[in-house]
Amino acid sequence: MSSRLPPRSPSSDPYLHTRRLTSRDRLLLSWLAEHYLLSTRQVTKALFPSDRSARLRLTLLHRIAAVDRFVDTSAAGSTQYLYALGPLGLRLNRDAYHDPDSPTAKPPRSSRDRADRIVGSRKLRHLLGVNDFFTDLLAHARTHPQARLERWWSEQHATDAYGSAGVRPDGHAVWTVGDATVGFFLEHDNGTEPLGRVLAKLRAYERVTEFGPRYPVLFRVPSRGRERNLLDALAGTSARMPIATAGHGTDPAGPVWTLTSDANRLRRLHELPSDHGPHAATNPNRFVRRDPEPPTGQVAHTPL
Repeated sequence: MSSRLPPRSPSSDPYLHTRRLTSRDRLLLSWLAEHYLLSTRQVTKALFPSDRSARLRLTLLHRIAAVDRFVDTSAAGSTQYLYALGPLGLRLNRDAYHDPDSPTAKPPRSSRDRADRIVGSRKLRHLLGVNDFFTDLLAHARTHPQARLERWWSEQHATDAYGSAGVRPDGHAVWTVGDATVGFFLEHDNGTEPLGRVLAKLRAYERVTEFGPRYPVLFRVPSRGRERNLLDALAGTSARMPIATAGHGTDPAGPVWTLTSDANRLRRLHELPSDHGPHAATNPNRFVRRDPEPPTGQVAHTPL
């Protein structure tokens, strides 16, 4: 790709640079529409073979206004860019979720307004932590041909689908390795809430099992101490859905999950029990596995 691009500026044709977009670019834009933002590191591990190739492509996408970028100032010493949809990206993803702090807020007036809401969100660090979990799964799938992230939904998407039960998961996904397919709800815990409030969330997940799937609820916690306290609080409780815990910084695809009903061994994500629920009108979001598409040479994993 030529590096002799004109300076970024408005064009009389807002779709002029659409032809430059590859299938990988469009996949990235769909993720940014659904999940608000991704860091340079997250984009690299999910989609690119090297830091250099990721930076070059992201620079081009910024120049053609497919993405906006800003320096991550939410972490001390961080100089990496965070990426959100730019004007072209928003035109191609008109149904993007808009405001991480207020899902019912009016749509932003521009891509800059949308980016400003994200940068100023009280959930910024939490959003990055959640998206780090899922891009770790995507990175794992890139080097393990039998692994596939079949579905990756944001908090708002999952809430729209299952919110009648009162749940607000930080994310929902379906993960496949070989013949094993596991759906799950993620609760990304930064240790800022009392354990009582964390445990209270389980009542809503219980209600989901009355009409829909019995997916494991995954609590990803910031420390071993927090995990021990959570496991102690859950000991002896009965629940219709599986509950599992793991720490931040661990490979979510690996043998890191402690199942509260059987805490004597660690399990891989695809080894957790999972039930997609009934084929019924009460379960309209039931996952039905499709045969994987042939690899394109760039991206073999697509969200639903």
